[in-house]
Amino acid sequence: MAKARSSAKQSRAQAQAQQQNGGGGHALSSKLARYLDPEASWDKDQLLDAVHWIRQVVGLICGLLWGAIPLVGAIWIALFMAISTGIIYWYYAYALKVDEEEYGGHGALLQEGLFASFTLFLLSWTLVYSLAHF
Repeated sequence: MAKARSSAKQSRAQAQAQQQNGGGGHALSSKLARYLDPEASWDKDQLLDAVHWIRQVVGLICGLLWGAIPLVGAIWIALFMAISTGIIYWYYAYALKVDEEEYGGHGALLQEGLFASFTLFLLSWTLVYSLAHF
């Protein structure tokens, strides 16, 4: 009888843990699909967080790529800024189709995470370039 109770408690605990973790892979894909769903509702902090992390990923990818290719010069910094800003603008204006005025305007959305992304870009670019080519 005690074993049956303990196994029932374990199965309930596992079910609760699975619900808290999102229920498996399907929940993860639905969470990721939300980031490209123009019908999803966003509050200001959620959208700014999404923009921030997208910009960080772009900064890391560009920094690794620029360092591996061995690109040097200010033109590549300017190109990174243009790519990063263009991706963020496309994301909120065309993919999500949000009204930017509800979120502080173009300036607030385009500046979100810019400094951190630029720092990550420069750090990864310099590190990969130095390690791979010297």
